[in-house]
Amino acid sequence: MNKRTVLALLPLMILSCSGLDRVRSIPVDTYQDKVAGFWLGQLVGNIYGLSHEFKYLEEPGPDTFPYGYGKALERAIELDGAFSDDDTDLEYMYLLQMEEHGIDPTYRKLREAWMYHIRDRIWAANRVALTLMHHGYYPPETGSREHNPRWFEIDPQLVNEIWAITAPGMVSYAVEKTAWAARITNDDFGTEPALFYAAMLSEAFFTDDISALIEVGFEALPSDGRFRGVIREMQALHATYPDNWIQARQVLAEKYYVRQPYNEYGWEPIDAVLNGAAAVLALLYGEGDIQRTLDLACAMGFDADNQAATLTGLLGLAQGSEAIPDDLLRPVAKWTMPFNDRYINVSRHDLPDASITDQIRRLSDQGIRVVEQSGGIRTSMDGVDVLIVDESSHFHAPQELLPLPVQFLTVGDTFDVALYNTAGEVHVVGTMPDWLERNGSRLSGRAMQQGSFRVSLTAGLDSASVRFEVWGPNKASDAVGILHNTMSADLERLRDGSQSLPFYSATSTASETHFYGYQFDEPQEFSHLGYTIGFPREEWGWLINPSVEVQDASGGWAAVQGISVLPTPPDGTSKYLQPGLVSYGISFPTVTTKAIRLVAESGGHAVDQPPTFGTTLTELSVH
Repeated sequence: MNKRTVLALLPLMILSCSGLDRVRSIPVDTYQDKVAGFWLGQLVGNIYGLSHEFKYLEEPGPDTFPYGYGKALERAIELDGAFSDDDTDLEYMYLLQMEEHGIDPTYRKLREAWMYHIRDRIWAANRVALTLMHHGYYPPETGSREHNPRWFEIDPQLVNEIWAITAPGMVSYAVEKTAWAARITNDDFGTEPALFYAAMLSEAFFTDDISALIEVGFEALPSDGRFRGVIREMQALHATYPDNWIQARQVLAEKYYVRQPYNEYGWEPIDAVLNGAAAVLALLYGEGDIQRTLDLACAMGFDADNQAATLTGLLGLAQGSEAIPDDLLRPVAKWTMPFNDRYINVSRHDLPDASITDQIRRLSDQGIRVVEQSGGIRTSMDGVDVLIVDESSHFHAPQELLPLPVQFLTVGDTFDVALYNTAGEVHVVGTMPDWLERNGSRLSGRAMQQGSFRVSLTAGLDSASVRFEVWGPNKASDAVGILHNTMSADLERLRDGSQSLPFYSATSTASETHFYGYQFDEPQEFSHLGYTIGFPREEWGWLINPSVEVQDASGGWAAVQGISVLPTPPDGTSKYLQPGLVSYGISFPTVTTKAIRLVAESGGHAVDQPPTFGTTLTELSVH
């Protein structure tokens, strides 16, 4: 070994002697090319797959490959390049956040990005997470089973690949960071296919063996995880029907394309486990062939463009950018570069257009930063620019303390809430009510005093607060009648103390004034009204411009003046910002009346044809 080689290997030797004996090396130009293969593969799969999205549900697509780009290519031709969609635009948004805030942007910063850039074209668990953000929630509560009833859907497996792409060979780090980010929108086994992908993508920088990658993904999952068993089932199906993917897909659909017990508000074709299983089958039957795997991902059906994007990105990464067929990269004759080297934003507010070459360079730059800040180094070995990766590195969540939205309580209620905290020891700023106890970042107790109370906490350099609104007894159970535009036995749901059975009003083709309220035998004093929105339908179900009315002595209705609504309801009527199963409180000067009601316009999406309007409520309290 000559002196030059020894000097080149010295950084690797130092790392090993320091106890970091789990190291890998990859030439920087190889890493950059694999990032290019991933990003170009994502764009190919996304645009190719869009023509097949939700096209094959009850039956698979035809076994007549290749399918070709289909109608989605018309949009690319119109824009003269690739265009943004939810398989790439959120990751591009995350890239911007890494560039501005460092390799580990906080939940707080990512929430700000979501609320600024995402204003429409958002669905499923992603949409619910966004509406919760606008209601005052922060991740990971925005993805929790408690608050996001669509936590089990496909979302995290199509927006989080960036965390693995920027962690080459650092499988544990990639999986842990993906798990952290996936909780912005999802929970429990709803995140597991995303972790499976993360492990495979990170490992694919060092191997292109499909069976080996699947095993790496399998081992990265929780030992008691649901998706581990699904992977083994798909492998068994492939072994049973090695030459008949259609039969394997039929067995998959019979078991997983059904209404699941946990699916009260979702849509079956976008179940995370269902689509993750379809991806495993496409990988197995594709046998590493990019074109065939792409077509199989489409043919398996369901939310097919997402599997097409992720799997084509995976294979493009594993095999390098040159492995992607030229007719997929340049489907338009005049394009001399892949997708004419243009990425055009059509889906997000103020997300800049970019050259694809520049996006790849910037993604690679962030990956190099992650390696260098996670125990690895960039060095020269025999004149070759090399990344030496510490594969044993782990992701540590950024330090932050995050608030909760306003908490509504009735005197005598017990409560137990926890603020998300990774910032260290928590301290109280000022004083707390004597009925409130703190244990770390958890607040609990029994509300014994009416009023408005704010508790401020600090941890490290971060701070957060929680506002408690404590009201007098709820008089809803004393009412002799429940008021609504139409009479229905289901109205009793408004005072049963449960959110599990929302009341849905009748729908119309125009916005109408809806009211919900209570009638009493004797005059009562009121100063607060609380209501919990049911879970809106896709196109309708929300309340606009809420107000309070009381009945006067003559039986007429008068608007209560001086009302205050917490939290502030969403601006406008966009369906993409309307939360479900969340509570609002209305405070006003004390009034005396025998009847009180919440009044609002019915919400709907007027651009749909025909438009649909209506409201949903699950609880109504009066205090």
